[in-house]
Amino acid sequence: MTTTLAAAESTEVEGPGNRTRRRGRVPRLSRIWSRPLGKAIVLVVALAVLAAPAATVWLVMRGQTAASGGPEITSTKVTATVATSTFQKSVTGTGTLAPTVQDSLSFGASGTVTAVDVAVGDTVAAGQVLATIDTLQLDAAAAAAKATLATAQAQLASAQADDDGSDAADAQVASRQAAVDVAQASDDAAQADLADATLTATHAGLVTAVNVTVGDTVGGGSSGGIGGNGANAAADTSTAAFEIVGTDAWEVTVNVGENDVADIAAGNQVELTGDSLADTVFGTVTSVALLPTTSSGAVSYPVTIAVTGTPEGLHDGVSVTATIIYERRSDVLAVPSAAVTTADDGTTTVDVVGDDGATTPTTVTLGDRNGQDVEVTDGLSAGQTVQYTQTTISRAGGTGQRGQSGQGFQIPDGVRFPEGFTPPDGTGFPGGAVQGGTRGGGQ
Repeated sequence: MTTTLAAAESTEVEGPGNRTRRRGRVPRLSRIWSRPLGKAIVLVVALAVLAAPAATVWLVMRGQTAASGGPEITSTKVTATVATSTFQKSVTGTGTLAPTVQDSLSFGASGTVTAVDVAVGDTVAAGQVLATIDTLQLDAAAAAAKATLATAQAQLASAQADDDGSDAADAQVASRQAAVDVAQASDDAAQADLADATLTATHAGLVTAVNVTVGDTVGGGSSGGIGGNGANAAADTSTAAFEIVGTDAWEVTVNVGENDVADIAAGNQVELTGDSLADTVFGTVTSVALLPTTSSGAVSYPVTIAVTGTPEGLHDGVSVTATIIYERRSDVLAVPSAAVTTADDGTTTVDVVGDDGATTPTTVTLGDRNGQDVEVTDGLSAGQTVQYTQTTISRAGGTGQRGQSGQGFQIPDGVRFPEGFTPPDGTGFPGGAVQGGTRGGGQ
């Protein structure tokens, strides 16, 4: 709607003395605007015109609200039995499940691969053979080391037999003993290389990578990873021959804020939940990092949690919420928090229902809160009944503690809001926010 203020037409009449007399002239807008009082008049008129559509909408809505009866507030007296409960204090964090065992295995000896016994996707047991290499050179090296050791031992025996107690004889015995020690070390290494010619799984798990084939020449590698460091360890490997992840042991790491980490300790019980988990999974805290991490200025400490047992349905990368319980108390006397009334002086009371049905205000001493319940440390005993008022707000579209929206409101056809005017959202209109000219109805 556009409002235009214009000057009205005037009539000029000739009078005595050739003077022109203006009759019926309305002052122009510029003259009105130039006067202090005129500005106020113009603004009031403009605002009144602009607000007319909004006022129309409001009156229509008020009529609908009145027709629907408006919100109804219902107060009901309810009772609760004083009973014991379990109170706990906890800290929550999120993380992703990961297998505790993540082995990277390679041959600890050099040779040509003669057999690969598993493939990606296979499940293996601890000690199961994964692959073997040719032992021809290893056998020769072991035989040579064994011969060298035998010779050194014979020479030592001869030196000991010829020992006459002189310094020269003692030195000879010491020298032969050193030669035996060196030969023994070489023999042990040769036997270890023979054992490493057969690569075995250090833990049970799922084979996720196989990077060798028959005919490949491999050098001395290392076996490591989380839980790795097995019997097949040697030097270094940039690409492990086999990758194995465990399927029967899981863990998750969550970050705990610096204000809460002091409450957490190894051994704390943990409850793990997630959209991908059918049931709650339990665990225990295994370690709390001594050094913090910082992200976007927030300081936190990584806490590692081991899953208890071998629950089914766990997978690598599953997102979970961990509730770390650092204090748990059972047999705590409690009542609903809504049953407690707090006076201006801080005194807390509850209305206790007697055998005759009458209520008596009773002073109580409160402790910790747990959800909608509060601990009572003095003033009540288990089995007593308390009474309090529960208020419910209802509308035509539904009921609830805080009320629900009623029937939706349709903006009347032809009504347009002035430019720059935004209809209020939420409780400004009954039934929900205006969207595309229509408010959502109640649930």
